[in-house]
Amino acid sequence: MLIGEDISERLDVMPAKFRVIVTRRPKYAFKNEDGVVQAPAPAHIIESGIPTEALLAQIAVSKYADGLPLYRQEAIYARDKVELDRKLMAQWMGKLGFELEILADYLFDEIKKGERIFADETALPTLAPGSGSTKTAYLWAYARDDRPFGGSGPPMVVYRFEDSRAGECVARHLDGYRGILQVDGYAAYNKLVRSDRGNDGVTLAGCWSHSRRKFYELHVGKSSEIATTTVRRSSGWRSSGRSRRPSAAKALKPVSPRVSKSLR
Repeated sequence: MLIGEDISERLDVMPAKFRVIVTRRPKYAFKNEDGVVQAPAPAHIIESGIPTEALLAQIAVSKYADGLPLYRQEAIYARDKVELDRKLMAQWMGKLGFELEILADYLFDEIKKGERIFADETALPTLAPGSGSTKTAYLWAYARDDRPFGGSGPPMVVYRFEDSRAGECVARHLDGYRGILQVDGYAAYNKLVRSDRGNDGVTLAGCWSHSRRKFYELHVGKSSEIATTTVRRSSGWRSSGRSRRPSAAKALKPVSPRVSKSLR
């Protein structure tokens, strides 16, 4: 007679496995007639190549989303007796990027339809062919997220690779955009604003997280009573990013009437 049971759970994993998919296409000939009939070969991203679309996705996500270079992937796959040269995988990624370009352009068009865009750029060490070293390139990011403003659309982000951090890059990327652009204050974004301050241009919005950081550094160094007051007053303000020290405002003392008056 069963009187009960104990249930326990353990987390398990099934390691990825390589497999070879064989496609057979029989050839047929008509009796007493010339010619051969055969089903067409299925379309592939890499024509006459060995990778399936699933393998291409695995390599791309590992490289670009998980930061796993091709030479490391080459060594990982070799443990499973699969020899994939990094140069070959690099060629595959180039072809994959070409095929996905239409999707990237579509996403960027959707982002530029938004009322507001968040933009930022970051340095990206890049191999300099023939030099045996790296050079500094830049990855420009453009994001749209209308959820905090009552929107129902999904958040989106696109990236643009450039060899430069000049304002010409962002001017080219956002050509035709007339909404709000939230940035960190980098001067290159000023190229998007009309010199006569007319309305037919981008409206720049500052990033509170970046601004607050300067006040917080002065507060930590105890070098500015005004900065301390600003940090205390802004502790309840909504920010696009999270404070590095969310408990900092709790430790602040009340500000003096003199400083409070100077901030009004």
